[in-house]
Parts: sequence; structure tokens; C-alpha cells
Amino acid sequence: MRQPRKILACVDQSDYATHVADYAAWAATRLSSPLELLHVIDRHQEIASEIDRSGSIGMDAQENLLERLSQEEGERSRAARDQGRLFLNGLKQRCEVHAQVQIDTRQRYGQLLGTLQEQESTVAMYILGRRGESAVHTRRDLGRHVEAICRQIKRPVMTVSDDFKAPKSVLVAFDGGKMTRRGIELLAAYPNMRDLPIHVIMSGKRSNESARQLEWAERVLTDASFDVNATFIAGDPEQVVTRAIAEREADLLIMGAYSHSPWRSLLLGSRTNDLLRASQVPTITLHL
Repeated sequence: MRQPRKILACVDQSDYATHVADYAAWAATRLSSPLELLHVIDRHQEIASEIDRSGSIGMDAQENLLERLSQEEGERSRAARDQGRLFLNGLKQRCEVHAQVQIDTRQRYGQLLGTLQEQESTVAMYILGRRGESAVHTRRDLGRHVEAICRQIKRPVMTVSDDFKAPKSVLVAFDGGKMTRRGIELLAAYPNMRDLPIHVIMSGKRSNESARQLEWAERVLTDASFDVNATFIAGDPEQVVTRAIAEREADLLIMGAYSHSPWRSLLLGSRTNDLLRASQVPTITLHL
């Protein structure tokens, strides 16, 4: 029997870890999926700052220094592993209170994006903080990993930024393209989501296709027994969606992500990043 795809929660040792774990437990329950908590330790740890590496040293001194560095590196690695295990076990216990699903933990050395890509075929959804451990030291409004992951991972990615609040209403920013059409189909496939009202919002410039595309989205969800309201609202998508979230009291946003090339985003900016910055609710991005 084929193993169901898992919810993979990416956690680091920051204040955002509990938010990620709580939303991951909610998603695993709603999607009837196993949950894995993943902590990736960067293999390129910095050498202790108090070591003086300047100037020329003799052969014996050089060998002694290399041996000392190797020992200290090993000690730091062991400490990081042990600390990581305690951290993951605490999050697992937290999730077990809320999710009656299989929960595993995994700790890996490496780079986060590469580690996530290795597991892509086994994952139903990734969940990560919109900011992370580095947010304590920088003024970034989006974590340094968020855009790369959302651009390159071909699975839904939920990003969260605040304390857990069980979603009671979902807003889909729908543009009629293949990514958001796939999002409608994925949503319709999960019967445990049927109790949540779904607001499908289309914005921008109205075209001859707009009504037909909205009718399709409404029909797919209605046929799957969802309570759905589909509406076209003219105007700038970022402003329309942000206002609609507040007016409809939506607790979860679903949208397509990075439909244009990174080069065009560099020149013109990215609507995905703009919406992620503006949205105060958890957001599932689709880049399929």
C-alpha cells in the first residue's frame, strides 16, 4: 500500500517554530496526512571567533591548531545535534496534543532548499515561518529562504507569521491560470475542509474569460460539497486581496506564486512577495 504524502514542517530554533508546529498539526489533521518535523543544521559552522588565525606560524604550531580546531568543531557539532534533538522532541510533544496522526522528527546537516527538494516526491505540503532565526539579527520582512523555496519547490508551501489561529474561512486569490486552477482542484479533493467557507476572488482587469473561469472554480468546489462564493473585483490584486481578507474575515489565503521569471521580478518587483508582506494570515503558495 502506498504511503500517503506527508506534511513537512521546517523548523529552526526561533520564536516562529511553535507557530509552524501548530499550523503543521492542524494541516496534518485536516489533510489526514502524517507529519514530519524537520530541523536542518547548516554544515558550514563558523570557527570560534576567539581563535587568532592571523600571521605565519611554525609547522608544529600549525598542526596543534588544526587538531584543536577539529576537536572544537566536533564538540560544536555534537552540541548542536543534542540541542536539536531536545528542540524537536519538545515540538513533537506539542503537536501530539493537537494532531492524532503519525508524527516523526528528522534532523539533517546540509542546506535547507536542497534538503527539501530531496523529499519533494513524498510531501503533500511544506510549512515554514515567513521569517526565521535570522530575523532576530536582520530587518528582513521575508526570511532569506522563503522566496527560493516558494519558487523552486513544486508542492504547496504554507508560510506562517503569527500565533496559531484555527482557520475558519479560506480566501483563494484566483487568476484562472493553471496554478490557481490546480489549487481549486486540490482544495476540492480534501473532504475534511468542507466545513470552511471558501471565498474565490478574481481581480485585475475584467476579460471575456473572467466569468467563465469563476464559474468553473465555483462549480468544482460546489460539486465537492463546499460552501463557496466566487466574485470578480476590479482593481490592483494586492489591494483587492488584502481588503477582501479583512472584509471576509478570512484566516487562510491560497494563491499562485512567482508566475513570472526571476529576472522580470528583479526589474518590476514580485506580486507574490508584495502579497506575502501584506498578508497577516497564513498563506499557501502554489508553484506547480
